[in-house]
Amino acid sequence: MKYKEVYLDNGATTKTDSKVLEVMKPWFCKNYGNSSSLHKKGIHSKETLEKSRSIIAKRINALPEEIIFTTGGSESNNLAIKGVAQIHKTGHIITSKIEHPSVIETCKFLRKQGFEITFLDVNKDGFINLKQLENSITKRTILVTIMHANNEIGTIQPIEKIGKLCKEKQVLFHTDAVQSFTKEKIDVKKANIDLMSLSAHKIHGP
Repeated sequence: MKYKEVYLDNGATTKTDSKVLEVMKPWFCKNYGNSSSLHKKGIHSKETLEKSRSIIAKRINALPEEIIFTTGGSESNNLAIKGVAQIHKTGHIITSKIEHPSVIETCKFLRKQGFEITFLDVNKDGFINLKQLENSITKRTILVTIMHANNEIGTIQPIEKIGKLCKEKQVLFHTDAVQSFTKEKIDVKKANIDLMSLSAHKIHGP
């Protein structure tokens, strides 16, 4: 008996869309120039990279120069959190108890480096308590990192309310939006998001 495979793990990764593959093919065979090189292929790569940067920026209402390409969501989370920590050298970071491991483990690492870390509780539906968040912010708080949509239970946090609170308290706000990008509209200016992590492999990209 033959069994038909049913793939139910799109939350972890998605199949690359056939249209994406067609667009990418020339870059494996013909347009393989290093975007930092000054020859024709390199310049073409650079122009295409900048075009991609502009497309993403427009989608989230950001500036093209604010878009940084990484290898994926986990590296983006690491870069965002450790980047802020490196600038301040010391301080207090707030996150939740149900973040992606790349956030949880990074915060645990920074705690060993002397940073104070607060892990917020969540209710039975996975939502943080905004009052607890507000009460947790101190003069030493340098960053709040709360994911937009949870990768396991699907809870969508009220990032606009979180961003507004962070702006009022003059604290940087980072959100892991890997699961929500393209599924939920995100305006980084409206939501007062300072840093945001995205990943193409969750949306049928490479």
